[in-house]
Amino acid sequence: MQPPLDDAGPTAERLSKAGEFFQLVGRSRSTRRITMMDDPLGRSLMRRVLSAVEYHALRRYALHWAAAGLQGPLNSVDLNRVYAFDPSQMSGLARTEAQLDHKRTYYAAKQAIGFRPSYVADQVACFGRGLQETGESLGMRSPYRARQKAAELLSDAGHRLSAFFDALR
Repeated sequence: MQPPLDDAGPTAERLSKAGEFFQLVGRSRSTRRITMMDDPLGRSLMRRVLSAVEYHALRRYALHWAAAGLQGPLNSVDLNRVYAFDPSQMSGLARTEAQLDHKRTYYAAKQAIGFRPSYVADQVACFGRGLQETGESLGMRSPYRARQKAAELLSDAGHRLSAFFDALR
C-alpha cells in the first residue's frame, strides 16, 4: 500500500509564523509551489538587502558547507563522552570523495572572499544568525548600525561569491 500523497502545503500556523516571508508560485492546486523564505538569508532577499544573484551565490556557499559535513553530526548528547575522541567516527575527515570536493570548494570560496565577508556569510547563510546579531558580534553597538554593517558585508560576500562561482565554470 502506498502512503497518501501530501500536497496540501504548509498549515495555516506555519504560514502565520512565516509572515510575509514566503513565495507562492502557480495558480492551481496541482501546480502550486510554496517556498518558505523565513530564514535570515531569505529575509535578506525579501527585504531587498541582497540581489537574487547574491542570494543564490550565498545559498550555494551554504550548500557546499552542509554537503561537506561541516555542520556537525545530529547525534544525541552523551555527557560522559563530550571531549572523547572516537577514531571510528572519522571526526574532521571527509567520508566520501564528493564530501571532500564540497569541503575544498567551500574553503576555496571562503579564502577568495576574505575574512570579514566570509565570517558574515558563515554566520547568516550557514548558521542562520540574524543580521543584527551578526553585526553586534562584529563590534557594532547600535542595533541599526549592526544591521547595516552586516548587510553591507553580506552583500559584498554574495557579490564576491558569485564572481568566484562564475570563475569555476
